[in-house]
Amino acid sequence: MDEIAIRIEHVSKEYRLGAIGGGTLRGDLQSLMARIKGREDPNSKIGSDSSKRTGERFLALDDVSFEVKKGEALGIIGHNGAGKSTLLKLLSRVTAPTKGTISYNGRIASMLEVGTGFHPELTGRENVYMNGAILGMTKAEIDRKFDQIVEFAEMEKFIDTPVKRYSSGMYVKLAFAVAAHLDSEIMVMDEVLAVGDMKFQQKCLGKMDDAANSEGRTVLYVSHNMNTIRQLCTRCIVLEHGKLIFDGDVEKAIEIYMERNIRMSTVCRCMGERASKDIDCKAHINEIVFDKKNGLPIYEDGEPIVLRVKYSARETIKNAAFRIALHTPDGMVAGMATTKRNLDIYKGEHEFTLIIRTDGLSPGKYNCFAVIYSVNDFGSNRVHDRVENACGFEKVLKNHETNNMLWNHTTWGYAMLPEISIAMSERGQ
Repeated sequence: MDEIAIRIEHVSKEYRLGAIGGGTLRGDLQSLMARIKGREDPNSKIGSDSSKRTGERFLALDDVSFEVKKGEALGIIGHNGAGKSTLLKLLSRVTAPTKGTISYNGRIASMLEVGTGFHPELTGRENVYMNGAILGMTKAEIDRKFDQIVEFAEMEKFIDTPVKRYSSGMYVKLAFAVAAHLDSEIMVMDEVLAVGDMKFQQKCLGKMDDAANSEGRTVLYVSHNMNTIRQLCTRCIVLEHGKLIFDGDVEKAIEIYMERNIRMSTVCRCMGERASKDIDCKAHINEIVFDKKNGLPIYEDGEPIVLRVKYSARETIKNAAFRIALHTPDGMVAGMATTKRNLDIYKGEHEFTLIIRTDGLSPGKYNCFAVIYSVNDFGSNRVHDRVENACGFEKVLKNHETNNMLWNHTTWGYAMLPEISIAMSERGQ
């Protein structure tokens, strides 16, 4: 165990859907008596459906095992709901595993979300000392690191202000500075760079890199940003539906994650509710069909993408338009295509055909985000429906055009410019 910082052995975490924990003893007894007598639960949430069955079991993590060596920077990636945050909560001792064991060799400093462990009524200074005490540090140890923490967070003017008045960016700066500078052997970070300016993000990455390489500390980092995973991590694991499906090389892990993040099918049914305040649901995209007769939607350069879109509208919509945004599997926006803004969408169920040219798009796999919107007389857009990751396709080039060369999105980008014209001058001129 001397060289191992964390060892996870056959860990599972199970939740009961619909079960609410953390109530008082009196409230729990009231709920129990109501169920026995067949009455409504006096402690149920307003608007909840008491007729729905509760107690259904859900495995957030399923028999996960791996080890992390001292000084290693481990990336943890996977789609939303894969179990990443649950895993970090177990590692940070926020909750206990249902099955399995977790062994530690060192103190842990964790930052699971903005402001975790901060008391809003206390000042930044007081929260630094409180976090240090939670980590098991003495006041003398915190005193020694305090000036470095404040300087790194760029919070000199606001350190004696209650943190409830901090912006989300200020929260992140101070919370990260505390976790990074206090004397812990293991750092656990969950999307800590999602908030904050670009300069501070690079500062954080540099600090975590120093912690792992120069200081010999262990870093566990969750992110949807594959570029930061590449920059920081020396090893990566991929989670899917609570299971560990890959453990090893960073580039291979990212490749597996990206492959599983694309929906490759000729027929994509856009089911489910649209939960967003900026969508009025006057129209609904029901289905998107790739008009491709030969198998999966894979297109060569110059071959147009033909989509048949089935939709329904609750009322007639004037000056409507349809937009397709192309995203790479790791979430980068690669481009956008839109129709003219003079369509009339009529009430009822209908279908139209879209033809999209991808001549300037580099080879690779792409997700389509589909949007129906309209424009009023003042030029403002109103979104009627939006489907994220609605469908996916692949763009390929003929071998004779590329000499079997694979396109590197990381360094070459997503726009493929036309072939360069070259004029050679004769020797001696």
